[in-house]
Amino acid sequence: MTPNRKPVIAVVGANKCSKKLRDMAAEVGQYVAENGGVIVCGGLGGIMEGAARGAKQANGVTIGILPGDNADDANEFIDFVIPSGFGEARNILIIRTADAVVAFPGKYGTLSEMAFALQAGKPLVSVNAWNLGDDVAQAETPQEAARIAMEMAGG
Repeated sequence: MTPNRKPVIAVVGANKCSKKLRDMAAEVGQYVAENGGVIVCGGLGGIMEGAARGAKQANGVTIGILPGDNADDANEFIDFVIPSGFGEARNILIIRTADAVVAFPGKYGTLSEMAFALQAGKPLVSVNAWNLGDDVAQAETPQEAARIAMEMAGG
């Protein structure tokens, strides 16, 4: 990472989730923003909305890479909307944009993002997401996950 570039942290997980998980994702977004990082996510609801909301509450920057081609589908907390039109294939763009990834529980889209992170050699931190073995750092709390991700991203 170049010295003047902010670390970019992807937050991935379910599009539909409990308020508790959304709030946990917001804690990651807030920590990342408070420590000079940028949030990238899929730009929709659930975990993505939570992470973006947390970042915005800390005056941070958010990027949403949408599966569809309508920028209006982005949640209200996304600063830079990228309507990819690529469907689930946009997941690889999210991972390629990130310096590190924090994964929350989700379905197969989350699993694909975690797999892309491992394939790309991107640091990956799990907060009770898919168990993919020893190559994935485990975190007990959102703050711990965000701290680990920022450290691994060089932030």
